[in-house]
Amino acid sequence: MARFASVEAQISPEDADDSRSGIRRPPSTCPEPRLTARPTSRQRRYAGAPLLGTSALHLTRRFSYGVTPALSREVRAASGAPAWFARQLRPAAIADPAAEALSTWWPSLTLPPGELWQRQIEEIEGGWEVMGNYQRWLLMRRITSRRQVHEVMTEFWMNHLHVSVHHDAVFTYRFDYDRVVRSHALGRYVDLLQAAIVHPAMGMYLDNAVSTKTRINENLGRELLELHTVGRGAYTEDDVKASARILTGHVVDMWRTWQARYSPADHWTGPVRVMGFSHANSDPDGRPVLAAYLAYLARHPRTAERLARKLCLRFVSDTPSARLVAQLAQVYLAHDTAIGPVLSALVASPEFAASVGTKVRDPGEDIVATYRALGVTVAPPPSGENGAAATALLWQCDGLGAVPHAWPRPDGQPVDNASWASPSRMLASFEMHWSMSGRWWPSEGITYRTPRAWLPRARVRFDVLIDHMAQQLLGTHASPALLSACVIACPDDLGITPSTLIGADHPLMQWSFHRVIATILDSPAHLTR
Repeated sequence: MARFASVEAQISPEDADDSRSGIRRPPSTCPEPRLTARPTSRQRRYAGAPLLGTSALHLTRRFSYGVTPALSREVRAASGAPAWFARQLRPAAIADPAAEALSTWWPSLTLPPGELWQRQIEEIEGGWEVMGNYQRWLLMRRITSRRQVHEVMTEFWMNHLHVSVHHDAVFTYRFDYDRVVRSHALGRYVDLLQAAIVHPAMGMYLDNAVSTKTRINENLGRELLELHTVGRGAYTEDDVKASARILTGHVVDMWRTWQARYSPADHWTGPVRVMGFSHANSDPDGRPVLAAYLAYLARHPRTAERLARKLCLRFVSDTPSARLVAQLAQVYLAHDTAIGPVLSALVASPEFAASVGTKVRDPGEDIVATYRALGVTVAPPPSGENGAAATALLWQCDGLGAVPHAWPRPDGQPVDNASWASPSRMLASFEMHWSMSGRWWPSEGITYRTPRAWLPRARVRFDVLIDHMAQQLLGTHASPALLSACVIACPDDLGITPSTLIGADHPLMQWSFHRVIATILDSPAHLTR
C-alpha cells in the first residue's frame, strides 16, 4: 500500500502520441503542470443520491468487482450491506440475464470436446482462440453480473484449484470446468473438491488423465495434498505415491475421441494409506475409495486452516491474525466445509472491519472495475473484428501483466499486495486509465459517457463536479487530496480553482476532461479494494 500512498498527489501522464495504444495528442498542448496545488477555499460537496456508509462500502468493494451507482442502489434496496451480502450468498435467487446472455457472444465455448478439437485440426478455430474467448467471457461476466459475490468466489476457487487455460489441449474441457467450479463456488468445499479433482480438465492439466496402474503419474496426487488441501509438512513421499494410486482410473482418450470415462481396468488396487486415511482398495472400481479419500482431505483440520488463511489473504489482509484464521477454520469444520458460513464469519469479524483500503486490486480487477466505474456499454464482437472492446479488453489485461487463469504454475495467481504493487504495474494501470478516460482505446464496439454526460447540472463549481465524479466513480465523496490532485491535473492556462464554474462549453469539458477522470481512476481509492 505504501507504493500507492502518493498517487493522489500525482498528475496523469503527459499527452503523447502512441500508435500501439491508440492514444492521440489532444488539440492543444499544455505547459508543465504544477507540483503543488493552489490555495483552495472551503470545499463544497454535491448533494446526490445517498452514499453507502464506510462499512457497507468496504464490504461491497471487497466482494464485488467495483461499486457502481447501480450496485449502491441494490445495497440500499436490500436494507443494508449485511442483507445484500446474505442474498448474494444465494446466487440462484438473483436474476442475471445480461451475464447469462454472454455465452451467445462466443458460441463455440459450449461445443463438445471432440468438435473443438476437430475445429482446431481443420484450422477453423485454434484452441488458443477458444481460450482467449473464454477469458473475454469471464471478464465480461465480472463487468456485468449482478451476482458479484458469486463471480468473486468463482475466481477465488478457480485460482485455488487452478487449471491453466494455456495448457496443451485443456481447451477441450476448460469451459466445462468453469461451469463445474461455478456451480459449487458457494456450496461445500467437499463437493467442490470431489467435482474438480475428477474433472477431465484437471486430469489433463496434472496428468491424471493418462495415469494408469502400470504407469502411475504422481502430479495430481501431489498437488492435491500440497495445494488443494493439507499443505506441505503434513504428508510424506509415501503419502504422495498412495494418493496417486487412489486417483488412477479417471482417463481421457486424448488426441482421438476425447472421451472422458472411468476405467476400472486402469485403477490400481491394493491397500492404501495417506496420513490418517486407509482403505483396502480391493475393488477395481475405485471411485468409492476416491470419494472417501477426498472427503477425508476436505474435512481435515489442516485443510480448514489453509483455506481459512487463504480467504483471509484474499479478503482481509496480507497478515491476518492467527486468531481469525483459527476462528474461520473452526466455522468451516463445524458447518461441514460449507463456504457461506465461513464468509459470513469473516465479514462480521473486527479484523475485516479494520482492513479498509488495505488490499491492492490485481490487473484483471483494475480493468473490470474501470469498465464498471466508467459505465461503458460493450457490444457483442462482430465476427473477425479484432479491435472491438469485447476483444481488446483481454489485451488490456495482458498489458497490465496478468490475464485470467493463465498463471503458468499449478499454485494459481497470487493474492498478496506485493505481487501487484510494483511501479511498472502502476504505470501500466495509469496508461490504461488514460486511454479509457479519453475514449481513445478501445474505440470500437464500446459506448462511453461523453464529458457533457458527467455534468450533474448545466453549470457547477469545479469542487462540486469533482465530488459528483468521486461519487460516480468511487462510491464516496472526494477527499481534499483528490480535489487538489484534480486541480493540478487541469491545464495551467485554464486557471482552474475549486470555485471555477464549469459548463459544457468550458474548455476543460471541450478538450481536457479526460485528465480529471484519469486522475480519479489513478487514486488509491480506485486502485485498492
